[in-house]
Amino acid sequence: MFENIKFIKEHDPAAKSYLEIVLCYPGLHALFFHKIAHQLFLWNMPILPRLINYWSRFLTGVDIHPGATIEDGILIDHGTGVVIGETAIIHKGCLIYQNVTLGGTGKEIGKRHPTLMENVVVGAGAKVLGNITIQKNCRIGAGSVVMRDVPENCTVVGIPGRVVKNISSQTMNEENLLNHSELPDPIARVFSILAEKIETLQKELVSISNKSEPSKNLKREQDDVLQNFIHGDGI
Repeated sequence: MFENIKFIKEHDPAAKSYLEIVLCYPGLHALFFHKIAHQLFLWNMPILPRLINYWSRFLTGVDIHPGATIEDGILIDHGTGVVIGETAIIHKGCLIYQNVTLGGTGKEIGKRHPTLMENVVVGAGAKVLGNITIQKNCRIGAGSVVMRDVPENCTVVGIPGRVVKNISSQTMNEENLLNHSELPDPIARVFSILAEKIETLQKELVSISNKSEPSKNLKREQDDVLQNFIHGDGI
């Protein structure tokens, strides 16, 4: 558990002291209870692991199934509403915000929950569902719904989640691990592209209209001459 405490102190600017972390961080308490429940789960102890999970959820607001595999050195920030399924796997260096769900998509047998590799950031309210793998150094934007594997060094946003940015040139270090608010907006980008295309089409239509105007006037004059010839002096 000391690795979790150290990780919180290094990456959470709100953590003022180790004592404050130990006494006041529900995410840390939930991981402590889970460690006990998980060991009992591995020993095939009946009922007791789920009871520990139940009381931990009551005290911390974090629901971690005793079967989930979680390495030391992660941070569940705020914690309220976090749900982690039975076969989920979380590797060290991960940061999980409030209301995140690492869940399943149905009644599959076996591995049915996500795997988070090293240094994955999952934004508030994001849902990562199914037996998928989020590779290392990825960021899941707040409110996203991810149901497919994500390659490493990527940013994912939207419903359903789509890879919108490759961050291979960056390193998920202490300085930028928490800086996950600078996410691209794919919808705004689409509207921007459409606006540019509409403006280009309008200019082309005006140009075509100006070029065709003299020929229209000439044709009108020819029609007038022909009509005068038929009904007037020409016959």
